[in-house]
Amino acid sequence: MKCLLKIYNVNRYLCRVCGDGFRSVLEEMDFKGNDEVDKIKTKFKSAWNNVKYSWVLKTKTSFSRNSVVFLLGKCYHFKADDEDSPTESCSTDEFDDATVIGNVEGFRRDFASRIWLTYRDDFAVLPGSSISTDCGWGCTLRAGQMMVAQALLLHFLGRDWTWPDALTLEPLDTETWTSSAARKLVASLEASFQGDRQSVPECVYQPQCGAEEADFHLKEVYHRTIVSWFGDTLSAQLGVHRLVHFGMTSGKRAGDWYGPGVVAHILRKAVEEATDPELQGLTVYVAQDCTVYSADVIESHSVKVDPHTAPEGELADSRAVIILIPVRLGGERINPEYFSFVKAILSLEYCIGIIGGKPKQAYYFVGFQDDSMIYMDPHYCQSFVDVSTSNFPLQSYHCPSPKKMPFVKMDPSCTIGFYSKSVQDYERISSELSKVLQPSSKEKYPAFTFMKGHGRDYELSVPVEKREWPFIKDTRNPGATAGDFVLL
Repeated sequence: MKCLLKIYNVNRYLCRVCGDGFRSVLEEMDFKGNDEVDKIKTKFKSAWNNVKYSWVLKTKTSFSRNSVVFLLGKCYHFKADDEDSPTESCSTDEFDDATVIGNVEGFRRDFASRIWLTYRDDFAVLPGSSISTDCGWGCTLRAGQMMVAQALLLHFLGRDWTWPDALTLEPLDTETWTSSAARKLVASLEASFQGDRQSVPECVYQPQCGAEEADFHLKEVYHRTIVSWFGDTLSAQLGVHRLVHFGMTSGKRAGDWYGPGVVAHILRKAVEEATDPELQGLTVYVAQDCTVYSADVIESHSVKVDPHTAPEGELADSRAVIILIPVRLGGERINPEYFSFVKAILSLEYCIGIIGGKPKQAYYFVGFQDDSMIYMDPHYCQSFVDVSTSNFPLQSYHCPSPKKMPFVKMDPSCTIGFYSKSVQDYERISSELSKVLQPSSKEKYPAFTFMKGHGRDYELSVPVEKREWPFIKDTRNPGATAGDFVLL
């Protein structure tokens, strides 16, 4: 009954936004066989997901003109041209060069250049299930993907890289996007009845000149390659299909809720098992019990060298490390005293963000302004994109509109990420973080700690995947899932 009601609501909505075109499609459905009806049902489900998971997007987000904004280690200031202007807030969608001095455009370009990974549907069935979408349950996996994607951007392109087309993206207007999705559905249905499919326009990059052209082309190749690793296909190195596959070894299945700590371990497995040669230069270290063991990280930086060119057993410092630290910043609710710590973390250039969110709703936190967190939202359903094709469209993998959330609404369970390029890099990171982690009189306890030596030196004999302390399942709550944790 609920399914029929959803289809009815979708029919009403599509008829309203698309008019007679959709009604004519409905009339033609009566003359189609079962196979065609099944295909149409699939399209209806896609349309319903787009309707359901698009209302959460706001058209505009307000930012203060008088406070600095931090985005993954970079600082921006939205300062009004007229110092006496009474306007105290503004939207990044409203800025233009005529009214603003400072680097608003730089912030917009920087934010829109981050890789945005959201719900998708109509992709190949996920392992061990009949599910072909992650709508409603895969937001933490998507947030984890975005964090690793940021690490890969740092690894291959550097923090100063921005996408040349970042400022050409259309603002995320909910009504526009939803109506557009509905009209695309009708056009697709009409084309299917005519035995014709609309082709997806390919992005064509115009050559520039000489060395600049070569550099531009190389960066775009890396950009597209990174996005393709997160494609929604069975073969994608870091796609949701592989993440679900690795999650099954930890008792997770497609459709289950994934907590930020569990996702950290799944990401570690996915990167370790990646077969692409370009990904062999990275690995993931997941902190144990809120403790980073320096010898383990340094060991992760090293890989065995070719025995024909070096003495047997010799190691080379030639691998970058993504450091993921599952933490809990409070008990039932977030402890406000940790906000200064979170600000300090997101102000560091080697920070790759935070997998967090609100209870049962994961976000990818990338910055802050005043007492609000800036994040990228995976809760928008988009259609499957075949990233195996050349010049696949990139627009749906970049978000032009940042969102903000008060820090006090943040769920205390989260995973913090850092990118360390070398052992020397790690030593600098650990030194700087040790200063940030000095607890204040109010905090009493640091969010995590650094220890010398290996984890095994402290008799941590239980397998890493089984140790989620201080995040354990509350067995007293029959409704709890593996993503629900309590503080010991």
